[in-house]
Amino acid sequence: QVQLVESGGGLVQTGGSLRLSCAASGRTFSSYYMGWFRQAPGKERELVAAISWNGGLRKYTDSVKGRFTISRDNVKNTVYLQMNSLKPEDTAVYYCAAAAGSRWSDKADFGSWGQGTQVTVSS
Repeated sequence: QVQLVESGGGLVQTGGSLRLSCAASGRTFSSYYMGWFRQAPGKERELVAAISWNGGLRKYTDSVKGRFTISRDNVKNTVYLQMNSLKPEDTAVYYCAAAAGSRWSDKADFGSWGQGTQVTVSS
């Protein structure tokens, strides 16, 4: 298990930017696939972006492609989500998650979760 703590959420205007950070504890961070999820009120939690253990593979949900970038620093045990050109529909609680296995496509694949950070985009 790995413990995860998110930071960087807040209130921003449409078109603005935020960078979320997720600090992980534990010596095996580099072996985990990492993901950012979000959950808006009344909606299912969805995978926004994910990154492989060495950063060589990344994937994004269609609605954020070209605007969001996921990255990781295995020395600092931290994963980031750079969010640009934010839209009101990006408003949600954003969660960092870690997957210990070889699957990283669904929330069921991720066994460790942070507490979440609120992102609010005003119109």
